[in-house]
Parts: sequence; C-alpha cells; structure tokens
Amino acid sequence: MKRAFLGGVSAFALAASAPSCAAAIVPTFAAIFGDHAVLQRDQPIVVWGKAQAADVVSIKLGSETVQVTADNNGKWRAQLPGMPAGGPYALSASANGGTTTLSDILVGDVFLCGGQSNMELAMANATNAPMDVTFSANPQIRLANIPRVSSAERNEEFKTAPQWQVAGPQSTGQASAVCYYMARSLHRQYNIPVGFVNASWGGSSIQSWISGASMRQLASYRQALDVVDKYASDMVAGMRAEEERQDAWWASVDSKARAQRAWSGTKFDDRSWPGMDVGGRWSESGDTSISKHRGIVWFRTTVELTAQQAAAATHLQLGQIATADTTWVNGVWVGANTNWWAGRDYALPKGILKAGKNVIAVRILDDDNGGGLVSPADQRVLRTAEGGRIPLPSRWKYQIGSTVKASQPPTPWEPPTSLTTLYNGMIAPMQGYKFKLVAWYQGEANAGAADEYRVLLPLLFADWRKTFAQPDLPFMVAQLTAFGSVATKPGYSSWAELRQAQSAVVRNDPHAGLAVTFDYGDRSDIHPAQKNIVGTRLARAARAVAYGEKITPGGPEAMTATRSGNDIVVRFANTNGGLRTYSSDTAIGFEVCEQQACSYATATVEGDAVRLSGVAAANAKKVRYAWADAPFINLFSADDLPANGFELDVK
Repeated sequence: MKRAFLGGVSAFALAASAPSCAAAIVPTFAAIFGDHAVLQRDQPIVVWGKAQAADVVSIKLGSETVQVTADNNGKWRAQLPGMPAGGPYALSASANGGTTTLSDILVGDVFLCGGQSNMELAMANATNAPMDVTFSANPQIRLANIPRVSSAERNEEFKTAPQWQVAGPQSTGQASAVCYYMARSLHRQYNIPVGFVNASWGGSSIQSWISGASMRQLASYRQALDVVDKYASDMVAGMRAEEERQDAWWASVDSKARAQRAWSGTKFDDRSWPGMDVGGRWSESGDTSISKHRGIVWFRTTVELTAQQAAAATHLQLGQIATADTTWVNGVWVGANTNWWAGRDYALPKGILKAGKNVIAVRILDDDNGGGLVSPADQRVLRTAEGGRIPLPSRWKYQIGSTVKASQPPTPWEPPTSLTTLYNGMIAPMQGYKFKLVAWYQGEANAGAADEYRVLLPLLFADWRKTFAQPDLPFMVAQLTAFGSVATKPGYSSWAELRQAQSAVVRNDPHAGLAVTFDYGDRSDIHPAQKNIVGTRLARAARAVAYGEKITPGGPEAMTATRSGNDIVVRFANTNGGLRTYSSDTAIGFEVCEQQACSYATATVEGDAVRLSGVAAANAKKVRYAWADAPFINLFSADDLPANGFELDVK
C-alpha cells in the first residue's frame, strides 16, 4: 500500500482536520511505480513523480539515496545508481516531512509485452490454465496490466494506475499468457526476480503503437496525423477535418457520394424508404433486393428526447457494424470505423442533440461480410456521462446505395486501427522506465500490407528504444501463427508475406529475435490457446539475444537456394544438429516459382540442406516454403523447432 505521512501524522488526516490551512503536498510517484513493482537490475534506475513546486525531494531505495528539486509544475525525476538483482526493498519519496513509501520492491529483469489479441489473451483462457494458474504462486514473478487507453494527445501519466501484482492463483489468470510463460521460463533459467508489463489491445494495428513524431517520418501519414493533432486540441475541429478528408476519398470512389450526403440530414424526407428491424446482417434478411447487395446501404432512424436527455447524452453507441460505417447525428458527422468487430462508441459534441426529434444516419460499406447493424438492440443506445442509457428504435429506414468495392480509410483516432493513440495512452506514460527486453506479438491487423510492415516494424523498434532511452533494447517478435485458408495449390498468402516481413526485419536487427509459431496454430481460431509454446520460444530467443547465451535463438532458417545440376539445394542455418522430417521421408510445403507461376516440389533432407529434385529449369526464379495462411509443415530441427517459412531467389 502507498503510505503518505507528514511528521508522523497522516497528511490526509491533517488536511481534513485543518481545512483553513493549506496542507503541504506530499511527494508521490508516477502511476507505473507501485507496491510489488520490479525495477530493472544493472541499469541506472529512473523514478519520477510529483511534489510541491521547488521542493527538494529525497528518494530512497534500499540503502541508496538521491535528492532532486521539483520544477515549477511540481514534477520531479531522479536517477538512482544501478543495483544487482535483489530485494524486497522499500522505495520512498520525502519532502518537508511528508513521505510516500512503496513496499515489496524487487530489482530484477523487467519485460514489456505488447501487441494485439494474441498477446492480450489471458492465462485463464490458455491451454492447461487450471493447472498452471492454480500452481503459479511465486513471489519472484510480478505482473502489471496497462489499462486500455486510446488518446489523441501524448499522455505523461496513466489515466488509471496499473496495479503490480505478485504471481499467484488470484492474479495470474488475468496475466498475458504469452508474457507469463516467457517470464516463467526465464525465471526458471536464471533464478532472478522478473516482472512483466502487458500493454496490448486486440485487433490493433502497428500504426497505433508508434509515436506521432516517428510516424511523421512517413509522408503518407502526415495528413491523418494532422487530423489527430487537431482532434486532440479541438474535438469538433478534428471531426470536421476528418469529415473533409473522408469526403474527398468518397468522391474518388463513388460518383453519387456527394449527392447522397443529403440523406444524412434532418431535412431529408425518408418516408418512401422501406423499413427493417436491424440486429443482423442484411445478407440474411428475407428482402432479396438487399440480401445480394455488396456495397453501400444507408440507414436512418429518429429518437425523441427530452431537453434533459439531450443535454445529458455524451456518446452514441451502435454496437458492431459489418463492415465500415460513417455516422451522422442531426446532419453532423460524428464518426467512422472500418472494423466490424469493434463496437461503435462515438463522442457527441455538445449541443448536437436537441429536445424533440433527432435523426441518426449511418452509411454502411460492405463487400463480403454480410452488411448491417449486426449487434442486438440493447447495444444501440445514447449513453450519458453517468452511465445512463437511452435506447434507440429497433426499426430503421434503409436505402440501397452504390455498388462499391473499396476499403474505407480508418478514422485516425479510432482504435484499434488508429494512428499513434495507443502509444500516447499506454506507452508514453512509461517513458524512462527501464526494461530488459520487449516481446512483440502483433501483425494480424496488418496482413495484406507486408511491404509497409517492413518499414513500420523497425520504426516501432527505434521509437520505443528512443522512448525508454535504451538504444540497444532487445525485441523478441512472435511470428504470425497459422490461421485461415489451407492451400491446395500454390498461391498468394497475405499471412505468409507478413511472416516474411517479420523475419526480414528481425534478421536485419542485431538486437532482435524471432519465435516461429505456425506449427502450433489453429486454422479455425485466430487465437490458438497453446500459449506456453509461444512464450517458451520467445524465452529461447531472449536467452540468445538479450542474455547472450551461446545458443541459436530458434529453429532452422533458410539462407541460400542454389542450382545443383537438375536440382535446387536450399541450405539452412540453426538446424541444431541437422534437419529432420516428421511422418514422411520428404519435406512438404516447398514450391519452385517460374515468373508468377509456382508449383510444389519434391524435397528431401540432406543434413543441413534440403534438395528439390528436378526443378532447376533455367526460368526457376524463386523457392518458397510454408507459403500459406495455414501451412501444413513437417520440417524441423533436431531439437524439435520448426523451420521458418521463406521466399528466396534462386542463385
């Protein structure tokens, strides 16, 4: 527990007993510091917080003490000398007789885990959770989950303080499963205290996790970043700027878009439009005129409000929408989103609602997801700041619009596909905290844009290294697992391309490691529950990259593909004693490509190499392996690690 004392008397009690006197401000720590926290060993320990302006604050950790002076805003930041693993210690900040003390502080190794839903997936939902959670008590393993916060402006402090917890049956179930298993493996290996901080958000794109300053290095994002900045300083002005940006896009893909904008206003007469009880996909409706439609459908409804209700409502909630929407209230643009799984929750500018009839209009763009306002009726409401809910009608008017096949641009402040907002709310407040390594499990949301990911992933590495002032901070990357369509013949795979991008970025960074995971994927579940394997493979990569052990960071990596007579020979590194195949004398999943056409090849293992027989034609340009969203593979190292998928030019 945090304890604040002033001259032996509680500062809070003193303030309460003497309201006419200004109580001294007791120095406090930033929210990332708390009871049971772990601080990074063998590095200068940076701590910070708030106090009375110009106060001299004394910081003590164990036997180490330093003093700093709070600035004119009451902010202070101190650096303690590095310490070896140990504890528990007390960490205190004192000024003018007042002290805040944090207890049970350990010094050890701290891991930052980030990404989307596969990193977010909790231990309670992992394979073997009942056993692993029940017997997880360990005072030397600590965890903290960063609360989900998306912010258009960079935050210096968390809106809700993370809570450090000691691993045990009451806490471990809420931990990131991948992060916990990695931490447990490394603790068993080195027997020193470990703590892990989980900052993840399901469905999030990598662009959400990179600072605005770094994203501005990419010219294609600057206009949208300008919109985010404008929204941060003036919500209404930001909404108008985004409306203009999206209107320009709509005009470029639909010649009727400008004329149909009248359908969003209060003066439009929709009495001739048919009606529909929403709460499902239009592809499943009995109306054949709409069930086969792919493109735009407009929906409108009205809600009667009292003056009190109009003043109290702050947000419009519409639940899930398949797939992309643009929404207006009384003709005013209030939001747009492109992710069908994300419930719509749009902030309403003050004064937009009025007593009497209010019009809500939604333009939905869908290609192959069935289309519609798909959530149950109780998820479509006007919400008040106090938590009140004003239901919307279940029956809406609708009108079929243009047939359009295009991807609507996401609103840049709307998670999970926002720009920089998750960095602002969940990473920036930790600036200065030190970590042993970062574990990154993300990429599903960026599949289909592998070339861009080759730029964004190293940009994230550099950005976080700058944020934490650790230029060599190691990154362990969990590669995309197997999910989705299986391959009956060679073809395009967005997930294979994204895996290749992850591999290339890691290979080009001396402080990065890769965990190959597709042998434990689930083609029918994007969230495979066997997280122990992923965590222990990240730990193995960490042992090589972050801890400097003389082991390979993972399994076999293809290095070259060369002609050998009528054959092509692919040579591998990191075979850890040689390659082997399971359930066959041949390795499946190899392809040889001539220009754009690829065909499967017969492959046999020869020590650290694989020979593709009879495929060395003059126009054979590339060799690929495991090139599918959900590949079936059987090529492993001698110590049971899967060979990484790849695409290589034939030399």
